[in-house]
Amino acid sequence: MSREEQRRAVRELRESLIAQLEELYGNAFEKLASQNLGEGGIARLTQLLLRSREAAITPLQEEIEAPLITRAPEPEASEAP
Repeated sequence: MSREEQRRAVRELRESLIAQLEELYGNAFEKLASQNLGEGGIARLTQLLLRSREAAITPLQEEIEAPLITRAPEPEASEAP
């Protein structure tokens, strides 16, 4: 597998993990909303879930969005002094 194929595979895996986490948290929020816990209990759990979601997903998204810089671009022939 070439280096580019490996990068693409890792990116796809990260995107898949994000989608799975989004689904998991979506289900958790739906389940929470259906419980009879009172507003205070639901509010506290919602905040915890939001913080957990942020901590789980943000690092994966940041890695996908980070620019890949492996070396400086080579000057073009027309830019010679």
